[in-house]
Amino acid sequence: MTNWMPLLGDLRHYRPEWLSNDLIAGLSVTAVQIPTAIAYANLAGFPPEIGLYASLIPVLIYGLFGTSRQLVLGPDAATCALIAAILAPLAGGDLGTYLQLSAGLAIMAGLLMVIGGFTGMGFIVNFFARPILIGFLNGIALSIIVGQMAKLLGVALTNQDVFPVILELLEKLDHIHWPSLMVGAGTLLLLILVRRFLPRAPAALVALVLGGLAVYLLGWGEAGVRLVGLVPAGLPTLALPEIGYEGAQSLAGGALGLVIVSFTSGMLTARSFAARTGDSIDADREMRAFGFANVASGLFGGFAVTGADSRTAVNVASGGKTQLVSVVAALATGVVALFLTQPLGQLPIPALGAVLIFSAWGLLDLAAYRILLTIDRLEFGLALGTTLGVLVIGVLPGVILAILLALSIVLIRIYRPHDVLLGIVPGLDGNNDLELSSESRPIPGALLYRFEAPLLFFNAELFKTRVLSQVDAADPK
Repeated sequence: MTNWMPLLGDLRHYRPEWLSNDLIAGLSVTAVQIPTAIAYANLAGFPPEIGLYASLIPVLIYGLFGTSRQLVLGPDAATCALIAAILAPLAGGDLGTYLQLSAGLAIMAGLLMVIGGFTGMGFIVNFFARPILIGFLNGIALSIIVGQMAKLLGVALTNQDVFPVILELLEKLDHIHWPSLMVGAGTLLLLILVRRFLPRAPAALVALVLGGLAVYLLGWGEAGVRLVGLVPAGLPTLALPEIGYEGAQSLAGGALGLVIVSFTSGMLTARSFAARTGDSIDADREMRAFGFANVASGLFGGFAVTGADSRTAVNVASGGKTQLVSVVAALATGVVALFLTQPLGQLPIPALGAVLIFSAWGLLDLAAYRILLTIDRLEFGLALGTTLGVLVIGVLPGVILAILLALSIVLIRIYRPHDVLLGIVPGLDGNNDLELSSESRPIPGALLYRFEAPLLFFNAELFKTRVLSQVDAADPK
């Protein structure tokens, strides 16, 4: 049973002194999770309560089935941007259809992950080459930042693609709503200051509360600053989305792309934090746990979720010891959904935009381009090409482009692999690359050649050509 529910194994050996750590960490995660969940729901085009639902049942399910003691699941910027890109063309502007399709998408992606976990498909976490993932996340981050500028400036836009949005923003600079800009800019400044001077504090919660208070006290709600509005109180109910066979067909490709992106990014977060504590992560069991959580999210009115790096970092910084943290966070979110939704309705939209911009800025890794350029120009080109693909052709086509680029780099390196001549290198045992030293010498009367790729039908001719050229160039023959 503990193989299925690792939390049960942890509870068997649970130490009493861990309880205070897990409770504090769980409440700290909740303080970060609630405002960011509402912000990410807004990013994906959902009502605010849907963000709470996606932070409740799925988090609880992952707490039971996940193998990582640090990872916290929840709404994520890249996943929400991808969800919006998949669903917006299908829903035709109808919110009810959009919500049904979103639930169906989460269930389909979840089922794919459950099946993948049982059939040993967890290896897809290694499918995206690191440069391609860097390029993809940078493209997502830049598209989010550009997309949220309209909320920050208080202007309405008709375009959705990145470069047309930039042009439209430049045309509408004389329509800036100054109270909205002041709220958004003030929230952004608060987020930076809290992160800088109080790194363990829930920056998003502090900034949104203060931003909401400012709007209320200054009466800017009446002056045109948009608020979240009514957030219905209550818990999600179990329901199967009504999308039909054609709806399921239209979601199939998007669900596969969502699995690759959400599972890959979530596992990168899980592995990076596990490496600090020496814990091991089972990719197949994690894939099952992600799948169960996403199926539950869809059945209970939420949307697709993945590993959340900001909430995981809060968990670790607060001293969380086990996945009981996720259980506490889910229960605390349920309390908020039942009794504290009225204050959430007073949150200003420009402040939510600032939270999303701040979160997206954390995704950016522009320094990685410089590092890749010094290491491998091909990988630099792949990273930059993926970023431009996301910005120019959109998020979902950008996923497809990233997959094609990942396959391309593998094929290129198999088709034209590195090859070396081996021989005697002074100071080294055995036969080694002759280029390692100017004093190296080949084996007398023999040619030892290493072709660094499997020999396949499409590189066999290249192999033959290279071998014969080395034979022709050998001296003595």
